[in-house]
Amino acid sequence: MAVVHFEVDNAIGTIRLDRPPMNAIDSQLTSELRAAATQAAARPDVRAVVLYGGPKAFAAGADIKEMAPMGYAEILAWVGALTGTFEQVARIPKPVVAAVTGYALGGGLELALCADFRVFGDNAKVGLPEILLGVIPGAGGTQRLPRLIGAARAKDLIFTGRQVRASEAKEIGLADRVVAPDDVYAEALRLAGRFVEGPALALRAAKRAIDDGLDVGLPEGLRLETAVFTGLFGTEDKRIGMESFVERGPGKADFVGR
Repeated sequence: MAVVHFEVDNAIGTIRLDRPPMNAIDSQLTSELRAAATQAAARPDVRAVVLYGGPKAFAAGADIKEMAPMGYAEILAWVGALTGTFEQVARIPKPVVAAVTGYALGGGLELALCADFRVFGDNAKVGLPEILLGVIPGAGGTQRLPRLIGAARAKDLIFTGRQVRASEAKEIGLADRVVAPDDVYAEALRLAGRFVEGPALALRAAKRAIDDGLDVGLPEGLRLETAVFTGLFGTEDKRIGMESFVERGPGKADFVGR
């Protein structure tokens, strides 16, 4: 039985985790998530993506029962597959919104960190509790969290393993929006919907410039920006956008995604 579903509606693809009761991340979920992310990236009819774990929980972390008996060689392969899958999600060349209800712990929070934006229910509890198991986050938590909220705040969460409620998550920049739990998915769809009529290639270029630029020094980042900026001058959307601006003013272009 599938534990990850991918559905498309109104140009928004939803990647839905479905492994009751708490969407614990095991090998099957990892494999199916990677396939869904690959599909979301490749399909031209998908212009934005929502990651969703359902109304009760986003994902309560890795399946400890599967991990506990592993030795070094086994866990190296296991976490390599998980990290590769999360990188595939992070590299989806379209705006991605995580819709977080209930718990997003360990690998669950690491998955949410792969999104461009995070909508939290006010019942959300998130954290990286790996330290309480005698290990550390191993699927991006020690790297993506500091880049998002700063090193000191990330160390507080990682060193203590404590859980953060939605209000604090919003305060420290971990959540972009906080709404009632029943409204989380709808709000994520609304946020994703802002981008579906936009210039797909320019959005892709902007995401690449920002994400890749964070991993290099400023001079290299500026060179990257120049390269992706000039590359857009070969697109139809650039022609449409600039002609529309000259003729009708800003914000009125009808982009075609080419």
